[in-house]
Amino acid sequence: MSNEMTIIPAKNSLAPASGPVVPALFTAAGEQAAYKFIEFFTANIRNKNTRQAYLRAVQQFSDWCEQHEFELDQLSPVIVAAYIEQLGQEIAAPTVKQHLAAIRMLCDYLVVGQVIAFNPAAAVRGPKHVVKKGKTPVLNAEETRQLLAAINLGTIGGLRDRALIGVMVYSFARVGAVVGMDVEDYRQNGKRCWFRLHEKGGKFHEVPAHHKAEEYMDAYLAEAGIAGARKMPLFRSMDRRRQLTERRLHRKEVWAMIKRRARQAGLSEAICCHTFRATGITAYLENGGTIENAQAIAAHESPKTTKLYDRTSDAISLDEIKRIII
Repeated sequence: MSNEMTIIPAKNSLAPASGPVVPALFTAAGEQAAYKFIEFFTANIRNKNTRQAYLRAVQQFSDWCEQHEFELDQLSPVIVAAYIEQLGQEIAAPTVKQHLAAIRMLCDYLVVGQVIAFNPAAAVRGPKHVVKKGKTPVLNAEETRQLLAAINLGTIGGLRDRALIGVMVYSFARVGAVVGMDVEDYRQNGKRCWFRLHEKGGKFHEVPAHHKAEEYMDAYLAEAGIAGARKMPLFRSMDRRRQLTERRLHRKEVWAMIKRRARQAGLSEAICCHTFRATGITAYLENGGTIENAQAIAAHESPKTTKLYDRTSDAISLDEIKRIII
């Protein structure tokens, strides 16, 4: 079942054009509750991925309430806590926290919309989950060079892939921000070239281009012949003849490309798109960079997030363990 909704609300009625119907927990509570449910997911949540994740979470909660014969106006902190407790035995703590956040935010919206009197999830605490170190696999400098050297630069696909990886490594960029770039987002300002990255929430983040990333980008654009197509996608998909199309490369295609390039280079296939963000940050810190500046380059809201990508302590720990001589 698809979790994507396309809703066309008519006056005094609900008319879902496609996608799942409003869950039973909300339809049973009346038309106003059902309408506010739709309004929450269409007008209040703008990020597509968040919308889909929250919709799955609320649908699952609704199913659980239906099984236990709970109605919307019967919900209490005890009931929501019982659901969260059961959920914690089935899925990981971060996912449980996301489910609770979805329920809490929707109920807040329903309170404001005067559908329910209070938020039954407001006082419910999720499972404790503290992360001090990220799990994203990281490449060292030699492995990164090995990966790039294994790419066949005699093809437009090879030049594209090297340029894309280069932007992620040298700009600490998310894959979504990179594939969202248009040709005009790589531009010269004075003597330097800059990347304008498309971040979450429609924000733009500008980063000066490292000379290596600039070299990779120039080679790709020269071969692709797309430098003049300023409003068109920068990183594009390939057709069956291995030629560039005008379609924007999808992040899932980037993920598959990275797995393929890792195999070709003889590296672990555990590496992923986020590997290059963590690799760049770690290399920067190993060479004397600061967490504060790394945070600014990566466009993180908190230095704690940046610290999750820092693997400089791994080598230190291994060196210390080697001191245990028996």
